Amino acid sequence: MDNLLGLLRIKIKKGVNLAVRDVRTSDPYCVVKMGKKQKLKTRVIKKDINPEWNEDLTLSVSDPSIPVKLTVYDHDTFSMDDKMGDAEFDIKPFVEALKMNLDGLPSGTVITRVLPCRTNCLAEESQVVWKDGKVVQDIILRLRNVECGEVELQLQWIDLPGTNIG
Repeated sequence: MDNLLGLLRIKIKKGVNLAVRDVRTSDPYCVVKMGKKQKLKTRVIKKDINPEWNEDLTLSVSDPSIPVKLTVYDHDTFSMDDKMGDAEFDIKPFVEALKMNLDGLPSGTVITRVLPCRTNCLAEESQVVWKDGKVVQDIILRLRNVECGEVELQLQWIDLPGTNIG
């Protein structure tokens, strides 16, 4: 990969109040995409509109201006999986925080805040935080193109030998 900056670990924590696509419930899973080449997915959680995945997906980042797209699907055995909404988020504020010299800051220091607006899918303010020597961002995404549902996730960075973001 040319000019790889490092790896973005996305912990897909849980879905909240996801849409019902089967009789009374859904069998949700998430698909995360970045650019044209990278596509990862979580496991399917059966019969749960408030699933807890707690699953780590890792994307390699070479261009932080490319947004990450997340789509939730309902797994169906005998037909096409139904879409349960999608969202998109920007990793630029997170990557900018990585470039700062944060050593020596107390754990829990808020580096930057990203406010919900029309151009993003944030359900509430998201903070990029210096925590235990790492930059961490918790995000709650409101799903688009669906009647209800949110997905909670957390971003962390994995430095690779020979790459330098700062």
